[in-house]
Amino acid sequence: MASSSARTKISNLFTLSKLSRFAPPRVPRSASFSSSAAAAAELPPPPPSEVRMLGMVKEYEDYRRSLYGGLTHKALLVDAVGTLVIPSQPMAQIYRQIGEKYGVEYSENEILNRYRWAYEQPWGRSRLRYVNDGRPFWQYIVSSSTGCSDSQYFEELYNYYTTEKAWHLCDPEAEKVFQALRKAGVKVAIVSNFDTRLRPLLRALKCDDWFDAVAVSAEVEAEKPNPTIFLKACEFLGVEPEDAVHVGDDRRNDIWGARDAGCDAWLWGSDVNSFKEVAQRIGVQV
Repeated sequence: MASSSARTKISNLFTLSKLSRFAPPRVPRSASFSSSAAAAAELPPPPPSEVRMLGMVKEYEDYRRSLYGGLTHKALLVDAVGTLVIPSQPMAQIYRQIGEKYGVEYSENEILNRYRWAYEQPWGRSRLRYVNDGRPFWQYIVSSSTGCSDSQYFEELYNYYTTEKAWHLCDPEAEKVFQALRKAGVKVAIVSNFDTRLRPLLRALKCDDWFDAVAVSAEVEAEKPNPTIFLKACEFLGVEPEDAVHVGDDRRNDIWGARDAGCDAWLWGSDVNSFKEVAQRIGVQV
C-alpha cells in the first residue's frame, strides 16, 4: 500500500490522468505506411501547453510505476454493459420480435423512443432502479415501451436477457487479457448497475471466473455514479481507491463516479479501445 506521502503525491498528480484527450490523433491501422507518414507530416506540432501536459501525464504514469513495481495500478474495475458485454441484437428488435405473439404492434422506432422516455423518468418506488432481481422496474420499462402488460410476455423477455444468446463480449481477446493481468498481480472486479441476473449471465458467458470480485448495484444498494459502488468494489478486492483504475463507456456514471470515489478512470472507446490497451497502460504486456 502506498505511504501517506506517496498518496499525497498521487493526489496532487491525480487530475493529470484526465489529460489523455490531448494525445495526438491515432492513425487508422488500415492506412498504408506511406499514407500514414504523409498524414503525420501534415499535422502541425502540438502547442507548447499541450506538450507540457503530455509530459506531466508521463510523469504521473512513471511515478505510479515506481510505486507499484512497473504497474500504474494494483486493481482494475470494469463496467459490464457497453464495456465488457453488449446486446447481440438491438433491444427494440427483441422487444418487437418476442412481443408479436403477445399483440405488440409498435414499430421498433416507437419502442425505442418509448423505452428511452421511460428509462429517463424518475423511478418512484425506490431510490434504486435495480432492487434484487429488478422485476418491478423492468415490468414498468417493458409495458411502457411496448404497451403490453402481459405477464408471460414479460417473463419470456426478462429470462431471454439472462442467456448467452442475448449478449456477447465486446472484446474477443478479453479472456487472455484478464488472465495476463491477474497473473501479473493485478486484481480485477466488475462494477455494474445491474440486477441479480448479472452473476448467472457471467456464468452463461463463461467469464465469471475472470474476476476476483463483482460489485452489482442491486447487491450493494448503490448505483453509479454513486461513489459507494466503487468503494465497495475496492473493499472486495482489498485495495485503496487510489490503487484502482475503472474502465467504462459512460462519462457520467463511470468516469465521474469513479473519480469521485478516488479511483483513476479511463473512458472505453476514447481513452482505451481494447482490453489489451488497458493492460498496456497498466504496464502488463499481453
